[in-house]
Amino acid sequence: IPAEESEDEPAAGEERPDTRLSEQDMAGGDHERSKEGAVAKETDGDGQREGQEAEQPDRTLATSNKPRKKKKKRKTKKNSAGETVEDNDLEDIDSLLERIEDPRLAPQSQGGITTDSRPLLYVEHRNLNPENELKRYFGARAVLGDQRPRQRQRQYVRSMWLTAPKNTWPRYSKTGNTMQLLDTRRGVQHFTFEHHREYQQVQFKFLDAVESMDPNNIVLLLQMNPYHVDSLLQLSDVCRMQEDQEMARDLIERALYSLECAFHPVFSLTSGTCRLDYRQPENRAFFLALFKHLMFLEKRGCPRTALEFCKLILSLDPENDPLCVLLLIDFLSLRAREYTFLTRLFQEWESHRNLSQLPNFAFSVPLAYFFLSQQEERPELERSQARERAARLIQLALIMFPSVLMPLLDHCSVQPDARVASHPFFGLNAQISQSPALNQLTSLYVGRTHALWKEPAVMAWLEPHVHEVLRMVEARDALVQEAEHKRKIRYQSAPRNIYRHIILSEMKEATAALPLEVTSQPVMGFDPLPPLDSIVSYTRPERTSHPSNESTLSLFFRSLLPNFNLQGDIRHDGDDEAGAAQDLNQGVNRLMAAMRDMLANIQFQEPPRDDNPEGDGDWD
Repeated sequence: IPAEESEDEPAAGEERPDTRLSEQDMAGGDHERSKEGAVAKETDGDGQREGQEAEQPDRTLATSNKPRKKKKKRKTKKNSAGETVEDNDLEDIDSLLERIEDPRLAPQSQGGITTDSRPLLYVEHRNLNPENELKRYFGARAVLGDQRPRQRQRQYVRSMWLTAPKNTWPRYSKTGNTMQLLDTRRGVQHFTFEHHREYQQVQFKFLDAVESMDPNNIVLLLQMNPYHVDSLLQLSDVCRMQEDQEMARDLIERALYSLECAFHPVFSLTSGTCRLDYRQPENRAFFLALFKHLMFLEKRGCPRTALEFCKLILSLDPENDPLCVLLLIDFLSLRAREYTFLTRLFQEWESHRNLSQLPNFAFSVPLAYFFLSQQEERPELERSQARERAARLIQLALIMFPSVLMPLLDHCSVQPDARVASHPFFGLNAQISQSPALNQLTSLYVGRTHALWKEPAVMAWLEPHVHEVLRMVEARDALVQEAEHKRKIRYQSAPRNIYRHIILSEMKEATAALPLEVTSQPVMGFDPLPPLDSIVSYTRPERTSHPSNESTLSLFFRSLLPNFNLQGDIRHDGDDEAGAAQDLNQGVNRLMAAMRDMLANIQFQEPPRDDNPEGDGDWD
């Protein structure tokens, strides 16, 4: 067909309406119109094509029955056909995306149904990209700038969800880190990362580099293995301590890219039904990389994207929550103005997780209800209900955790009135009498979220409820006595995941309250406070040389000859006396051979001969 069109150039203007007609026929399946259009097209032309009159209807019929792939040939010839092909291709792309997404969830998101009909920890792919959030704030032109022409030359063609690969990164190759599906129970799939033999060897070299306490050794290891995840995590901490935030963030993104390339084909980020066990050391890097990336996103001003990553971490192990992101998710929800999600999380999980016993949820949930009551676009009934819930919950929070109020007002630079400042319920005694574990939780919340309470409207809403709580305290209300009893029984010691969260968050208010047993032990950035019940799949081999057990003479010769080994390459258990004696004789022989080798290689430099005793008297 393209060959015939190129031959009949004078009739190009007449072909356009016929082409549109044939496109409509192909979409509707009307073959008679295509026959008439083809015959009319030939009768209007020259008499040279009369012999093709019998063939043309058959060709038109054949084209109408062909799949849509043939339309791409007309894209360069005709604008009208090209526009039709573009629309059809876009429809094909949309249909493919619908098939890729979960069939139970995708129609809901396209139908405009609110997120309440989705699972609580449902993650949207578009919310994992911080550029989408920045575009909503500043516009696409301000965010992208001159990056659009560069993307055409990008050598990475693989599309990723967690991070976008950069041109400055080394080319990715398989590292030996893979993901396996363990089992599926009650609709929940359990996965795990596995280290192959070559990756284990790199891991052993990394542990040696960490023990050397020299970051240059990790840099050298990354030059040979640019996508070793633990090296990227550890070096990112080093860069962050050196105030190189850009490089630290880039290393974390590269670690996420390496981990995503190792995903199992069935592993889904959005379903919320994929699990990873933090007790296995191979899985911890994924948790830590997501958490560190989340913290960089929050500092970058992308709280909505950070909230999506926080939901992703929580969905990997919601029962145990190894990084205790429940202490963070309320802050991100408030910053991203996702008040409905926070209140829904509190309603659905309060019955089995007792979220009201955490200070962050006790104060953040009523604050979310207050912000909902201030939204004028909501119906008046919903606003009044939110206002009532906010009043009831903030009073319960002040009764349960009275030690939060004064530090919160101090961080907000607000001076309380004389009645509140002088009352012992909110005074210094409330902070001193609480347990160290509760002090860590309250210090973490105040240090993290005090900026959200600085608004004058929030303080105006908080003030009458503080006075109402003082009235209940003076009236010896039963709620006050019950809360005091709960504080004495609970919060005796914090679990290990809370300590891990405080270390990763680096909030100085909470870090100062950590116990001595946590601060006295070394904390590594690639594995802070590993679980006590870790599931070890492979162990690091013991080193073949033990210099501490060698004699002084052996250490002396080792300093001269680093390759010298008194005990040889093969070590014995020492049970057989004859073998031990033979091993000793071999060691002595090696020592004597090393001494002879050293003495034979020693050369003494002769002093310069005085051929001219009188000399010329000149000195250099």
